[in-house]
This record gives sequence, structure tokens and C-alpha cells, in this order.
Amino acid sequence: MIRLAFGQQKMQRNLLVGVLHLVVYLGFLIINIELIEIIIDGVFGTHRALSFLGAGYNLAIALFELFAFAVIVSVVVFWIRRNLMHIKRFRSAELKGWPKLDANLILIIELVLMFLFLGMNAADYALQLREVAHYSSAGAFPISGWIAPVFNNWPEAKVIAFGRGMWWAHIIGILGFLNYLYYSKHLHILLAFPNTFYASLEPKGKFENNATVTREVKAMLAMEAADPNQEIERFGAKDVTDLTWVQLMNAYSCTECGRCTAACPANQTGKLLSPRKIMMDTRDRATEIITSKGLKDLADHTLLDHYISREELWACTSCNACVEACPIGIDPLSIIMKMRQYIVMEESTAPGDLNAMMTNIENNGAPWAFNAQDRLNWVSD
Repeated sequence: MIRLAFGQQKMQRNLLVGVLHLVVYLGFLIINIELIEIIIDGVFGTHRALSFLGAGYNLAIALFELFAFAVIVSVVVFWIRRNLMHIKRFRSAELKGWPKLDANLILIIELVLMFLFLGMNAADYALQLREVAHYSSAGAFPISGWIAPVFNNWPEAKVIAFGRGMWWAHIIGILGFLNYLYYSKHLHILLAFPNTFYASLEPKGKFENNATVTREVKAMLAMEAADPNQEIERFGAKDVTDLTWVQLMNAYSCTECGRCTAACPANQTGKLLSPRKIMMDTRDRATEIITSKGLKDLADHTLLDHYISREELWACTSCNACVEACPIGIDPLSIIMKMRQYIVMEESTAPGDLNAMMTNIENNGAPWAFNAQDRLNWVSD
């Protein structure tokens, strides 16, 4: 969790994007410290309530402003990359409509909040320079100091009104964004931490055995006694209700960056599979059920077939490239494998080649259609 969520280790594989993302992340954390003082001033009618910290306060305000400017630059670069540059992972079909709008809204909101913060500081600094009552000198303003001269010819009352307007817009913007957060992919900023904490630490190539099958095999081999009262669970997953809570958290942690899809060899060769779409579909179906829209038709409207097609599932090579590529350890493969297990073990259906292989293994002990007694015939040649 410290390496991936806090340290953003995987983001640094692309140095430019990694640094810019780190700037936005730190800016979000650091500038919100200033929010505490902004609220105190609003509630108690004070001005720069924490200015008693002296030189440390001036340094902090300067740092907040520099980060605000750096966030503006980073967000503009991200908007250009997402909308103007022809980066393949931002052009996929699953990003059409709301997902694209959601991503752009987040960038615009962050941009507006930073401008409101700097505008508020610029008006405040202009009033400090005029030595207006209540606006005592406090803070250092390396960015808004460049904006403050705009107010030189403004009447004092107009500058005060502008500053307070910026204050209200900033507060309302932040509170609005906190509510919007839970409806957007940006919930990622909260869930990235528990998601990495609960990520699997097993080697990437190790798959989980189905517990029921393991018990049956051990009973057949007399390794443990069979339990006649053992209730057989559903094999695999047909819908989100069959997935684990960690898999559902994975879906809600996804920020739709598309690194998983960009790394997927099946997707690169033109197959229908997109690991990002697997996570988006899982989240959409879970949200449908949570909001009660899907409960009444749960049986005939499921994750399998209605959201994720069988062609997508069987296109997966189970190489784990998507899991390795995800910056916060999301595991689309675990959902794919669980749904494939349902298809094979509950429905007894699979692609023809796979059915032939399983039949051969059952009858001949090998994937090929040769009798076990003929296995060494090749030696005679």
C-alpha cells in the first residue's frame, strides 16, 4: 500500500505522467490543509486565523500557491492528452458518453477550484497592500501576487465582494465535489488505499483452487472424510452477487486509465476483450443492483451475457498483464476466471476446442486424442 498507493510506484513507469499525477495528488492533499483555515475564517469572521505561526505560515501559503499553479499545469496537460492527442487507450469504445464526460468534468472541477483559490488569495493580498481594516498583512503570495495588480483600479468594496465571492465559490465547489465523488470514477482517490492493502500477494501465475472441488478430490483420494451434509456452493460467478467484496472494491477503485487494456495481448491483436471494460461493467452492474433497479430482474439480467459477453471472457490468455499494469493492483483476471468457471462447471459449456481438450484429458490423461497405450509409439520411429 505504501509503495503503490502513497508512493505511486507503478505510475513512475512513464516519468512525465507519473510526476504530473504526483503533483495533482500532493496538491489535493496539501492545499486541503489550507481549507481548514478558510473554514475557520468563514465561521468565526477572522482573517488568516493561523497567521500567528509567523514565518512558517508564510512558507506554507507560498507552498500552497506553488502547488495550485503546478496542479493547473498538470490538469491542462492531462486534458490535452485525453482530448487532443490520439492516445489509443483514451479512444476505446467503453469511454464513449458518460465515462469521457466524467473524466473531463473532474479535470475541469480541479482546474476551477485552483483558480478560485488563487483568485481569493489575489483579492486578499490586494486588500492587504491597501492596509484595509481587518485585512492584516499575513502570508506570502508568489502566484496570486502577480494577479493582485488587476484590482488596483477597483473600488475597495468591489475587491472585498470579489474575494468573498471567490471564498463562497471555493467552499461550495469543494463540498459539491465531495458529493459528486461517489458517483464518479474519481472515488479511486479514496479506494486506492484499501484496494492496494487487500490486493493479493500471491505470485501472479498462481490461481486459486475452488474450495468445493478441492474437498471433493481429497474425499475421492481418501485424504479426508466426505461430508454428506456439505452444501454445494455455486461454482464461479454469473453475476456480481457471486463475486467477493474485494473484487467489487476493485471495480469501484478503477479510474478507467486503460493501462490494463493497453497491456492486454488479446486486445492488442484485435480481440474483443478489454480488461478496463470488465471492471467498468462489473461496477455498472453492482450499481444497478445497489440502486434497486436490478433486483426485480436479477435472474434474467446478469453480469454474464448482458454486460460481459462470452467472447470477451474466452479471449483472455490469463497472462496477468492487466494485473501487472494496474497502478493500484486491480485484478480483472480474477473476475474473468470466475465467470469462465461458471460457464464450464455450471452450464457445462465451453468453446469446442476446450471441450475436446477436457474430454481427452478425462479419457486419455492428456490433451491429445491418443490412447494412453499408444503413447510411446513415436519411439519406434
